[in-house]
This record gives sequence, C-alpha cells and structure tokens, in this order.
Amino acid sequence: MDFVNSSEVDIAYHVLSEAGQTIYYKDLVLEVIEKKHKPVQNLSAAISEVYTLINMDSRFHYEGEGKWGLTEWNPPEVKRSHAASRRSKTVSKAAAKASSDRKKKLESIQE
Repeated sequence: MDFVNSSEVDIAYHVLSEAGQTIYYKDLVLEVIEKKHKPVQNLSAAISEVYTLINMDSRFHYEGEGKWGLTEWNPPEVKRSHAASRRSKTVSKAAAKASSDRKKKLESIQE
C-alpha cells in the first residue's frame, strides 16, 4: 500500500485490518502519522485531526475504553418491526395481568 499518497483514514483502516483487533486510539493515530510520513508541527493537533477523521468514517467503530475497531467486525443490529414491537407489548400486558391475578389469588388464600 502506498501510504504517502493514501488518506489518513485509509491507512487507519489498513492498520486495523492487519492487526485484526481493536487498537487504542493514540497508538492507531500515531501509527497512521508515522506511515504517512507527514511532517507534524503540532503532534496534539495532528492526533486530533486524524481522530476526527476516523470518528466521522462509518468504517470505524468505537469499542470503548479508547479503543477503535472496524464496523465490519460487529454483527449488524437487528431492527425490530412495529408488528413485533406491538406483539411484545401485548404479551407484556398479558404477563402483567396474569401476575396480578396470581398475586390476588395468593392474597385471598392467605387471608
């Protein structure tokens, strides 16, 4: 890969793909800067710039504790349909009513 002519986010993607695991953001960004051979006058500004680019790119997924991975490593979220949502509400109401009925019966037995 031609790192000098690649974008920072493409380099970050390559680094994570090669690693095959999450990487702490600062280590990831420093590796990107190093591979890019980009002259850096202000390291903290360069880190912020690359971090922002990674944060805005949907190929990357924040895993927590400062670590980033690739979105493709995570299974897609399952979206529930409205019908399934309504059905679960109905089931929940029925379960709550059954629980309430049981409680009333238990109280009447204990009296």
